[in-house]
Amino acid sequence: MSPRSPGSARHLFVSQSGQTLPRWLEAFPKASVLARGTEIKSLTAATLVWLRLDEARPGPEQLAELRNSVGDVRVIVLANQLDSEQALALFSAGIRGYCNAHATAANLRQVASVVQAGGLWIGETLMQRLLASTQAAMARTSAASLPHGATSPVVMDRLATLTGREQEVARAVANGSSNKEIARQLGITERTVKAHIGSIFQKLNARDRLHLALIVNGQWPS
Repeated sequence: MSPRSPGSARHLFVSQSGQTLPRWLEAFPKASVLARGTEIKSLTAATLVWLRLDEARPGPEQLAELRNSVGDVRVIVLANQLDSEQALALFSAGIRGYCNAHATAANLRQVASVVQAGGLWIGETLMQRLLASTQAAMARTSAASLPHGATSPVVMDRLATLTGREQEVARAVANGSSNKEIARQLGITERTVKAHIGSIFQKLNARDRLHLALIVNGQWPS
């Protein structure tokens, strides 16, 4: 699955006062920005709604209020300070992405591409927690009956489509390593890591890092 251009969606930013940050419009020059509570009309399925949280109120409460206005569209939450517990609650409530409100324009476009492709954008710390939970669950399944360190034939077949270096990167991602950590482990640049991950996503039809981890760990149907 190849991500669609983030420019192919309509972007709507919702904040407490309707104030925008320059990076939002740098990323999406045609984006709309509204104050929370403003009546919102004519949203299509292609719309991505970016909700900037008010730190004084619970995130899930603000999301519920937004849902009353926008319905079942894809929502990405922007937070001044990322919090794993808050993120888990918001993902449970149906958001598609969670990132820093002050992210660079390039990062915002990357988030949009992943969400448009059907994936979830999950922060690095939260990703590591989710992967740790997934690996703990795997240890309690029949798949854990494989010899220690062994890989199922199905997973081996899927990984065989990757180059040797891509397999190393894919396994590192599945272990929860960040791009910086992978670059350090393999003695390559972060730019090269990103290029490998893009190729891996395309070859394995992975939507995001969590999806890739599930594939590598044999927890996603072929």
